[in-house]
Amino acid sequence: MLADSKRRDEGFRMLTKQYGRRLYWHIRRIVVGHDDAEDALQETFIKILDGIKSVKDESRLTAWLYRVATNEALRHLQRQTRLFQSIDSLNDSLVEKLEAESSVDADLAEVLFQKALLTLPAQQRVAFNLRYYDQLDYAEIARITGKSENSLRTNYHYATEKIKRFIKEHTL
Repeated sequence: MLADSKRRDEGFRMLTKQYGRRLYWHIRRIVVGHDDAEDALQETFIKILDGIKSVKDESRLTAWLYRVATNEALRHLQRQTRLFQSIDSLNDSLVEKLEAESSVDADLAEVLFQKALLTLPAQQRVAFNLRYYDQLDYAEIARITGKSENSLRTNYHYATEKIKRFIKEHTL
């Protein structure tokens, strides 16, 4: 029994070491703020610890981890909304958080790009982030989000068009 507990703890440490940073940044791109990302990441790892036994196929482990992280990040945003508001209604407050957490010497182009991302509906932002930042293919993103590959391609296309339009409108 003690050996099983030690093995489980060691496996969990390895998992957090291997995926912790990637999951943190994935969550951070959704919730924007560092403190919010830390909270959502902590909840993510609690869920992972509770549910890791349900993952039978190691080849699907990464998708499962990202799905848990995505769901926790969206749940975190949902808790911030008032009654009858959608997650997408938080975009203005997320932009304010982005501006507050951007350093003085932050690259203006990167801040503009991040603001453009925050104009996207949550599902488009998740699809875009997984494809652009995490460089996952559509099949993997489909396993994470539960959406069809075609719908993800469409979301990604619309997201890129909206981002281009936003940057063009906000550049001198």
